[in-house]
Amino acid sequence: MVGNSWGVPVRILFTGGSSFTGMWLARTLAGRGHTVIAAMRQDKDRYSGLRLERLALVTERCRPIWTAPFGSLRFIDAIAREAPFDLLCHHGAETNGYKSADFDALAAVAANTKGLTDVLQALRDAGCRRIVLTGSVFEAGEGAGTTPLHAFSAYGISKSLTSQLFAFHAAQSGMALGKMVVPNPFGPYEEPRFTDYLMRCWREGKPALVKTPRYVRDNIHVSLLAEIYCTFASTLPQEGFYKMGPSGYAERQGAFAARFAREIGSRLKLETPLQEIRQADFAEPPIRINTDVVHHVERDWDERAAWDELADYYAARFDVERR
Repeated sequence: MVGNSWGVPVRILFTGGSSFTGMWLARTLAGRGHTVIAAMRQDKDRYSGLRLERLALVTERCRPIWTAPFGSLRFIDAIAREAPFDLLCHHGAETNGYKSADFDALAAVAANTKGLTDVLQALRDAGCRRIVLTGSVFEAGEGAGTTPLHAFSAYGISKSLTSQLFAFHAAQSGMALGKMVVPNPFGPYEEPRFTDYLMRCWREGKPALVKTPRYVRDNIHVSLLAEIYCTFASTLPQEGFYKMGPSGYAERQGAFAARFAREIGSRLKLETPLQEIRQADFAEPPIRINTDVVHHVERDWDERAAWDELADYYAARFDVERR
């Protein structure tokens, strides 16, 4: 961590609160007593499905500003109207089609950094000197693993360029920038990805196939990530650049799948068979992990409770009994 906690509640402007990790980060910040103003891209009526569920959880603790995408006039006006602010948490980013080869990295960067100099000036006028930007271990040059540390994709390139622009303009404005480098978070209210796939297979009574068992990745409980993020944000000084890349379960994807099967199988009345497929395709770098080791005992976080919470979530979602 970067310094001593501020020790008092602060006012935070937060973007990206309807995303999976954003919901957890914003709620955890508010749960620590901070006032969180959540700038949403759209009007409430435009959200549906899982995002609407997450939105309901965010607005239980955070006050939303609707239709205020980053850098828009409404966003900048909100900074002045809601002043003062102590911290900007810019978690929101353009992710639509992020896995596609056609992902427009430059358009994403433009959206992520729209009106950046005007935003920073408005923040300074509102008393703010600190920014926390969410990065990704899949950016160029982040984490550790197979070298050279290229960006994984066009999305990774967009995150890399976004980070560079923020670092440059924050320094020019005399503001502190903290970068939280996120690995692979998993937990309740995640988009249907790997762990959701595992659960769907098991609910249907089928073995789950692990198609990339040899990739070494860094999977972290989203609740632990949120606790680390909040501590990082609340210890950020008023000048300089700081970075945190927390590591969770840094292991083969086959090993993580086995860990997930073991933890969920011990909590739900469900068989959790796995079948590893021999991996021959390494289109992505074989190894990419974060490097900042997390000492769980130093935080108010319970690993067993995190698995219990995830099991409860999936039990309700897939109508499975608890053991």
